[in-house]
Amino acid sequence: MPQLTMVEALNLALGESMAADDRVCVMGEDVGVNGGVFRVTKGLLDRFGPERVIDTPLAENAIIGTAVGMAVYGLRPVAEIQFSGFTMQAFDQIEQNMARYRNRTRHRYPISMVMRAPYGGGIRAVEHHSESREAYWAHTPGLKVVIPSGPRNARALLAAAIADPDPVIFYEPKAVYRAFREEVSEEPEVMEIGKAHVVRPGGDLTLIGYGAMMRPVLEAADDLVQEHGVDVEVIDLLSIKPMDTIALVESVSKTGRCVIVHEGPRTCGVAAEIIARLNEQAFEYLLAPIRRVTGFDIHFPFFQVEKHYLPDSDSIVAAVKETMTWT
Repeated sequence: MPQLTMVEALNLALGESMAADDRVCVMGEDVGVNGGVFRVTKGLLDRFGPERVIDTPLAENAIIGTAVGMAVYGLRPVAEIQFSGFTMQAFDQIEQNMARYRNRTRHRYPISMVMRAPYGGGIRAVEHHSESREAYWAHTPGLKVVIPSGPRNARALLAAAIADPDPVIFYEPKAVYRAFREEVSEEPEVMEIGKAHVVRPGGDLTLIGYGAMMRPVLEAADDLVQEHGVDVEVIDLLSIKPMDTIALVESVSKTGRCVIVHEGPRTCGVAAEIIARLNEQAFEYLLAPIRRVTGFDIHFPFFQVEKHYLPDSDSIVAAVKETMTWT
């Protein structure tokens, strides 16, 4: 199997989906001639032409509004927003139309579209380029929210998102875009949206993460096993909404302890929702309070200090040790 970066794997998924279904089109700022700001759409214009790979004006609200209209008429648009911070310029179309149109029309017009956007920190970007706002969209009825963590699941999940009858927010952790390579099957792969992945089985504590945070989570898990004798079970959430509550409850019911990691702000974040579900469905199995390792309740800081904002393996190990020693 070829070794691909996440950028290459996403490009593969887009090309495969467009080749298999001529309703699939790509649109966004610089996605055509320039191949996207991170080159995820590189080469697609040459393969599929300007009617299916559409360079748009610098107008996020218009991009999403146009994509909604295309989806109403039966196309399957994949709309790219260059950085997730600029989805706020499209908030009206996302919340008022993209998320609501199926319900508004009593299911006569499903909106089969994907909004792709690179999200999160780790590349020393300027303001509005490093936000983690997945909780906004998870809180919005009518949307699915998917966040891959590596090349192979990125390819398989994007293929699933494009084929899904409902609108999908597809956040791509840009810190992982070219951070490592992974074997990706030469045959098309599709993963089910809404299913978490147990990356590493264990019996002492459940460690939950997603997106770019899976790298420090796995580093912490290795350290905990080798240096501290803690048998950690690691879960990659993959889908924020729908969330695989069954997998989370099964794991925590077995281990009795849990730590959740995400880089978005703490208040009303994804970890808070996970904790609520575990309290509702696995409370009697808990041996210690569930802990969170998250970003702070501040605007994402400028690049000189962003490493102090982002969770790292040391902060994760510290939280796990506190949880293991709680009495």
